[in-house]
Amino acid sequence: MADRPAIFRPPRPGEVADALVARHRARVQELSDVALVELLEDTVFHEHHRFEEHAPPDGERKRIDQATRAVLDGHRHVMESVGEALVRAYALEIYRPFSASAYRVATRLLPAAVTRLVTATDPPRLLTGTFDPSRRLRIQGAVDHVKALAEQGTILLVPTHLSNLDSPLVGLSLHMAGLPPFTYGAGLNLFSNPVMDFWMSRLGAYTVDRRKQNRLYKDTLKDYSVEVLKRRCHEIFFPGGTRSRSGLVEKSLKKGLLGTGLTAWQEGLREGADKPSVFVVPCTLSMHLVLEAESLIDDAMARDGKSRFIIDDDEFSRPRDVASFTRAVLNLDESVYLTLSTPMDLMGNPVDDEGVSLDPTGRAIDRRSYVCDRQGQVQADPQRDRVYTERVAEAVVEAFHRDNVALSTHAAAFAAWQVFASRHPRSDPYRLVRVDPQRRMVPRAEVLKYLDELLRRIQRRCERDRLRHALPATPEAVLDDAIARFATFHSRRALENIDRFVRLDPRLVYYYQNRLVGYGLARTKR
Repeated sequence: MADRPAIFRPPRPGEVADALVARHRARVQELSDVALVELLEDTVFHEHHRFEEHAPPDGERKRIDQATRAVLDGHRHVMESVGEALVRAYALEIYRPFSASAYRVATRLLPAAVTRLVTATDPPRLLTGTFDPSRRLRIQGAVDHVKALAEQGTILLVPTHLSNLDSPLVGLSLHMAGLPPFTYGAGLNLFSNPVMDFWMSRLGAYTVDRRKQNRLYKDTLKDYSVEVLKRRCHEIFFPGGTRSRSGLVEKSLKKGLLGTGLTAWQEGLREGADKPSVFVVPCTLSMHLVLEAESLIDDAMARDGKSRFIIDDDEFSRPRDVASFTRAVLNLDESVYLTLSTPMDLMGNPVDDEGVSLDPTGRAIDRRSYVCDRQGQVQADPQRDRVYTERVAEAVVEAFHRDNVALSTHAAAFAAWQVFASRHPRSDPYRLVRVDPQRRMVPRAEVLKYLDELLRRIQRRCERDRLRHALPATPEAVLDDAIARFATFHSRRALENIDRFVRLDPRLVYYYQNRLVGYGLARTKR
C-alpha cells in the first residue's frame, strides 16, 4: 500500500471560535439595523420553539434570553455582542478535538476488530480465525484517482445516506483504500454515549445539531466547513441532509454545505494558499439490507404524511440491534458496495489525476477563469456561485444514480412489488402497504417471470452506463439470495417462500424496491 497522505491538522478550539466570530462579524457589518434585528429574532423564535420540545442547558437558555432582551432594547452594539456570543458558543459545540495519535491507534486496532466482527460466520470466529474484509466491503470506482487528488488539494466527499452506520462504514472503507482521514459532521445525538463521543471526536467527527434550525447556527456550521477545508482537512458530508426515509436514491440535495467548497477555494485563491483546490467526489453506498429500514419506511409512510426530520428511537438507538445486524448481515459476502464516482471541480466539470478540469471533449479548462477577472483577481458574485453550486448538485445526483449498484434484495423486491401492485391496480402505495395480510401472497412463478425481464432491462441500463449491478445470473438465484438475506435480520420478513407463493411485507418490499425507481425498469403497460 502506498504511503498515506499526511494526517490533517485541524484548528484548535480557540482558533476556530475566533475565526467563526470574525466571519460573522464581517457579515454583520454589511447588515442594516433592521436586518440584524431579523437575524436575532429568527434565532430567538426557532430556539424557543426547540426549547418547548427539548429542555436546554441553563447556559443555552441564558444566551437566548440575552438575545431576546437585546432585540427589545434595540441597541446595535448590544445585539452585535450577543450575536457574537452565540456564534462562539455554537462554534465550541460544533468543534471536536481530533487526535492524530488516537487516529493512528484506531486505524491499527479498529479495522481489525470491525472486520473480524463483520466477517465471522459463527460466534467463535469473532475471536479466532482468518477473515477477508474485501469480501464484505467492496470498494470500487475512482479509488486511485481520488488518492492522487488528495495530494493536489482537498477532497469533499459527498455520499448517499441510508443508515446511521454509513459514517463508520465510509470511514473504514476509506482507510482500507489507503486514503487519509476525513473530518465529518455527525448528529449531536450520536455523541450522547461517552465512549462514542470520545472516539468519534478524536477520529475526525464534528457535531451537527439538526434541531437547531435558526439561520445564525446554519451560517456558523457552514463557516466551520469553510475553515476546515481551507486548512486542507478532507471532509465528508451527506448532501441529502438526512437518511433516505423511503429508500430512494437522492434526487435533490441540500446545497448550503455543498457551497462551502466553492467559498473555501475562492478564499484560498484570494489568499495565495498552497494547493487551494477543492474537489467534489460523489460516493454511492449500496447495501443488501439497511439496519433501520423498518423505522425509516414506517416514518416515510406515516398516516399524517409528516416525516420526522430526526428519528431518535430507531434500530440504531438499540445497541443489541446494531450488534445483531452487524453479525447476521455483514457476514454475508459483499454486503456493502462503496463506489467512488469520477471527481469533479466546484463547477461540475470532471478533473484528471493532476487536478486539471476538463470540458466535455476532454480538453483542459482553466477553472480560475470561472471566478477571476482578467487580472487573475477573484471576483465576489453570490448569484454566480449559486448557479455553480446548483450545477455541482445536479452532477452529484447524476453520479449517485449512475453508480448505484442493483443488488438481489432490490431486484427481488422490485419484481415482487410490481406483481403485487398489478393485482391492486387502483391502489396507490399508501393503500398497498395496508392491504390485509391474507392478500399479501403472489405466485412465485410470476415473480420469477418478472425478474427474468427485469434482469435484461437492468443489463441494458448498465451497458449504457446508467446503473451498476452485482446480481446473480438467474431469476431463481436472485430471488433465493434475496429471501435468504431478508431472513437474517428484520423482525418482519420482506419476502419469504410459502409453497408455490411468495409472501411479502409490503412496507419493507416497497422500501427496498425504491432503490431501483427512476430507471424506467417497470414493465410497460399495454
